[in-house]
Amino acid sequence: MFVATLIAAGKLTDEVVREAMGRLFAAGHHFEGWSWIDEGDAADLRFQGMPDIARMALAEIDHDGLDIVVQPLADRAKKLIIADMDSTMITVECIDELADYAGIKPQIAAITERAMRGELDFRAALTERVALLGGMAESVLADCRRERVTLTPGARALVQTMKAHGAQAVLVSGGFMPFAGPVGEAIGFDRVVANALEIADGKLTGRVLEPIVDADTKLATLNAEAAAHGLSLGQTLAVGDGANDIPMIAAAGLGIGYRPHPACAEAADAAIRHNDLTALLWAQGYARRDWVTE
Repeated sequence: MFVATLIAAGKLTDEVVREAMGRLFAAGHHFEGWSWIDEGDAADLRFQGMPDIARMALAEIDHDGLDIVVQPLADRAKKLIIADMDSTMITVECIDELADYAGIKPQIAAITERAMRGELDFRAALTERVALLGGMAESVLADCRRERVTLTPGARALVQTMKAHGAQAVLVSGGFMPFAGPVGEAIGFDRVVANALEIADGKLTGRVLEPIVDADTKLATLNAEAAAHGLSLGQTLAVGDGANDIPMIAAAGLGIGYRPHPACAEAADAAIRHNDLTALLWAQGYARRDWVTE
């Protein structure tokens, strides 16, 4: 059996639910029933049929703020989350913000955008961008984190709620440990994997230390963490926004693109474009009463 979760915080109506039911039926699915997770916010529609066809049918619904997640009902509450950091768990791309301190943000941001869209090799693009930061004072890293980095709404609630229900949480970033370490601690991740910048005499050298965290690293981390905790991939959730997140998103039991670039959205099981990261709690069947929001 499958479940389609309709999510539109504060905007979900009975009419939208009925339209979704009709679209599933018209697409040849056997409808098993529906229920609110939180009335006006999120609802579950249970059905038998083909999930890909269901996704296409439901995508035709035109409703402000609606995100839809279709997945198997079994193993819905995941026991491992692997998450990207930049533009996923936080609202910015750290390297772009660092570049702003050096007065070269447009130049570096253009490379970042192309890399996230999958138009450039991630490793080469990272090496090129970091080289442009050579000579920057190490102290700027802390200044940038303090002044520019903001957690994405819902990030802490997502991770803390999953952990309260027995899940493990790992932050895997193609960004840098001086950002990822504090971000991971603030949100509550059990482990953080990120790149290390080479620093000499209090300044960035313009080089990233090996091994570089890239798409392969993210996929390997998903597989290794699942194996370490005796989990099937069906029990895992991966979330990110860019091309370097695609392998882990494609492999996870539930792969989510959060405000994703097109290539990432195409690879994901679902895209969250309108709601914050708490949408992933509703997707797992957690009602607000079950959330950890401290």
